[in-house]
Amino acid sequence: MRFLFALSLLFVAAASGADTLQGVVIVVIDGDTVLFKPDSWRPASRAFLKVRLAGIDAPEKDQPHGGTATRALKDMALKRRATLDVVATDGYGRKLGMLMVESVPVNVELVRRGHAWSSSRSADDPARMLQREARRMRIGLWQAADPVPPWKWRRAHAAGMNGTLSR
Repeated sequence: MRFLFALSLLFVAAASGADTLQGVVIVVIDGDTVLFKPDSWRPASRAFLKVRLAGIDAPEKDQPHGGTATRALKDMALKRRATLDVVATDGYGRKLGMLMVESVPVNVELVRRGHAWSSSRSADDPARMLQREARRMRIGLWQAADPVPPWKWRRAHAAGMNGTLSR
């Protein structure tokens, strides 16, 4: 439990330079993408934001464990009050952010529960440590003998999607 508290502090510290929004997750699209409705909505701004959870990559919907990852995110965040720390905007116009629901850092919790890969390249990143533990314990997607990371799966299936990727 102390580790999760420390991880929450790291989560907050990492997002300290970001735009912080309060609101509700109104739709879960897949295991790492949501629609977020900020409390501060004004007619001049968007009613909701499409948000890709930063620092993680969950299996695609039609990939093994994709449905399970999507359900896990729904269970954790759908229709729940949340804090979103927007850290960037990607090439598809989605916000990249860190999502917190009831003091739980959703991004890293998905990794801890074995529903997503950490996309950090740093071996000592807390999310990478949680990923190693989930793999060691064979939980979530790590129950499979050799789970295929979503970035490899997307590359392998790009030709079947007419060369376009949904990321």
